[in-house]
Amino acid sequence: MSTTTQRLPLPPFTEDSAKEKVQLAEDAWNSKDPVRVSLAYTEDSEWRNRAEFLYGREQIVAFLTGKWERELDYKLRKTLWAYSDNRIAVRFEYEWRDASGQWYRSHGNENWEFDPNGLMARRYASINDQPIQPSERRL
Repeated sequence: MSTTTQRLPLPPFTEDSAKEKVQLAEDAWNSKDPVRVSLAYTEDSEWRNRAEFLYGREQIVAFLTGKWERELDYKLRKTLWAYSDNRIAVRFEYEWRDASGQWYRSHGNENWEFDPNGLMARRYASINDQPIQPSERRL
């Protein structure tokens, strides 16, 4: 007997359930726990993150592990931009510093597509990094 993992809320999304899904994603990413984050995605999830293409949870965990080793003091905010039956678009920004102490604000957009069980099957992210001074931090 197989069990199906579900991640509430499930599609089709309403404005409230889409906002909840966005907040849950923000909370998970701010945990900086690659395994926790990966469990919100299908086992064969497809990602585009900047110019990188990832397939499946194993690659997601490896990518996020490296990301949070390089992006120190990471703090993220996500905002719902739009939603439909099984898709959500978000606007986001996050701040982090590199090992030399240079701070950055990274901002962009993500398009998400969910399977019927509420797991993200596709994530396409466009991201830009802006060097900032410590006094310019807002997160």
